[in-house]
Amino acid sequence: MISWSGLVAQLTEILLAVLLAPVLQGWVNQCRAWMQNKSGPGILQPYRTLRKLFAKEAVLAHNASPLFRATPYVLFACMVLAAAIVPILGTDLPFSPAADAIALVGIFALARVFISLAAMDIGTAFGSLGARREMMVGFLAEPALLMSLFTASLISHSTSLATIVQHLTQAHFVIYPSLAFAGVAFTMVSLAENARIPVDNPSTHLELTMIHEAMVLEYSGRHLALIELSAALKLFVYSCIGIALFFPFGIAEGGDALGLVLALPALVAKLAVGGFAMALIEMLSAKMRIFRAPEYLGTAFLLAVLAMLIHFLLET
Repeated sequence: MISWSGLVAQLTEILLAVLLAPVLQGWVNQCRAWMQNKSGPGILQPYRTLRKLFAKEAVLAHNASPLFRATPYVLFACMVLAAAIVPILGTDLPFSPAADAIALVGIFALARVFISLAAMDIGTAFGSLGARREMMVGFLAEPALLMSLFTASLISHSTSLATIVQHLTQAHFVIYPSLAFAGVAFTMVSLAENARIPVDNPSTHLELTMIHEAMVLEYSGRHLALIELSAALKLFVYSCIGIALFFPFGIAEGGDALGLVLALPALVAKLAVGGFAMALIEMLSAKMRIFRAPEYLGTAFLLAVLAMLIHFLLET
């Protein structure tokens, strides 16, 4: 039976994810600007961009199908659903039993399929180019992501993210070498899945480099706003997955109301550090050629498999 406290905590986490996702995106962009010795647009710039886009009228091509119109709403729904099953503040999530880590990867794959089909729907060269590149990246990134999640699930003997986090927070202080390798693999996959350097550059519109931007060139108005908000939510969800699995301290156990209140500043602090680290990685890395992406993601997959092997050899 779902308790009222759990339902309130669940809805609070979903609302918090939607509100904080643009801030995290703005913080990463601001950190990149500081490292480039620039002033930067400010961490609230994504809010201003979303407000401007929501106020504009959506312009659609004459040959746009219902799939093209529905894709922004499907993307946003998928990212909200993903945020609902990831322990952001606490592990008392009534929606988490409905989907585990495998289903979470499936939700991301569903969003990828819709945005790729919508990009090819209009028939433009840029959309088809971006869709093919997106599917290639997803085909290589999803196995590495699954292996990273499976490493954490082997430690807790469960594929439920809430159960995994609860086990890691309740256990005594133990150093898991497997989680170190899984964390590196997850970081590499997160950069690729969120269209960040070195796989993609979110701040360019050059034909030879863009992946995500190529798929959304035909969108405008509220549709583009929903897609941009979904992209920010995806970055936020990936960051929260990494925090929950590899830095679970500070996450409330069960329905502890005081723990949920204290978990918020801990979450903000960890997101700030993670956003700065992402900006630093992007500054120290160069955009690789698209044909080098398989080597990059293949390395992430090998690290994730190595993490599972280390778990069986050293931790069982």
